[in-house]
Amino acid sequence: LFSSSVQASATYVFLFLLFGAFLQESGCSEFFIRFSNAVAGASRGGPAKVAVISSALFGTVSGNSVANVVTTGAFTIPLMKSIGYTPRFAGAVEATASTGGQIMPPILGSAAFIMAALIGVPYKNIMLAAVLPALLYFYTVFMMVDLEAAKTGLHGMPKDELPKLKLIIKDVYLLLPLIVVIASLTVFNVSPIRAAVWGTVTAIATTWVKKDTRMGLKKFFTTMSAGAKSSCSLVASTATAGIVVGVLNMTGAGLKLAGGIVNLSGGNLFPALLMTMVACTIMGMGLPTTASYLICVSVAAPALIELGVPTLAAHMFVFYYACLSAITPPVALAAYAGAAIAKAKPIPVAFTACKLGISAFIVPFMFAYAPQLIMIGTTGEIIQAICTSLIGVTAIC
Repeated sequence: LFSSSVQASATYVFLFLLFGAFLQESGCSEFFIRFSNAVAGASRGGPAKVAVISSALFGTVSGNSVANVVTTGAFTIPLMKSIGYTPRFAGAVEATASTGGQIMPPILGSAAFIMAALIGVPYKNIMLAAVLPALLYFYTVFMMVDLEAAKTGLHGMPKDELPKLKLIIKDVYLLLPLIVVIASLTVFNVSPIRAAVWGTVTAIATTWVKKDTRMGLKKFFTTMSAGAKSSCSLVASTATAGIVVGVLNMTGAGLKLAGGIVNLSGGNLFPALLMTMVACTIMGMGLPTTASYLICVSVAAPALIELGVPTLAAHMFVFYYACLSAITPPVALAAYAGAAIAKAKPIPVAFTACKLGISAFIVPFMFAYAPQLIMIGTTGEIIQAICTSLIGVTAIC
């Protein structure tokens, strides 16, 4: 129970969940939606693009697929339906975009903090490694949405119904807590704990810019309570996953399963990656991302590392499929949440979400073969990997 993963969830993760609660209370998530509306609302299929952009922005601080769907989807899904998207497609767009929140820096899903603790690297390394794959993911979803709008002749929203960008820019100070966290982790090189504390203090300070948003003592404790409650399911799943990981380690079953993957693949990387993907997808069904990652990584990562995959790439490979369990049928929690708001059947929504998020099922194979996508390599190699992967995912779209 009291493993390094529980230690990570009781320190880094808990503080960032508190930070997320304070950031939401400051009005930052509302700013993301208004900004996305002003930027993309009038283009073809505008509300769907708003869903993608706002989910990407909200995902930078949320790290939770279902919370993302509920927060941004309550606004974007009815808008998507109003301009002609089917309920199934509207729910799927929001579920797919919101699932990307777990892989979007600077604050990835909670499993990323546990990953940093398990492989003994600074969290900022994980954060930087996640940048390019996350941008590829959201680029793919955005392209899919645009092409669907072009194919079905869907228009954007009337400009007079959209917020004016020059008015929204006045509230750009709401991004200050996020900037403080990024600068703390990358420029000042402080610990994630200190970065979360500084970010939270900045979020409280931003509420005092305007008189009607000022955070008093009552609102402060209510927000603290909300942040603490949001950690309960995470800590419980991390602790119980620790039992499974403990059994795998103490009985040697984990090593035997890893050896089995290597033997069945005949020492070839591609079959090993395929088997790992299937195992992670099955184990992830119905499990929270953190629990899925912890169980899968104890089995799969040693096998991939033995076959020559860099340690960070092996862990990121497993992390991605743990995150994708949120849209993978039959148990797809983000798709269920999107379907409930869209009033659509959950399984068709989940299958459509998988189609929209297809790049996320392929990108992990890319960085297993070409670690340049997770910033391992020379500048020239990284630029080449970006160009070729962009061509690849555009062709998929």
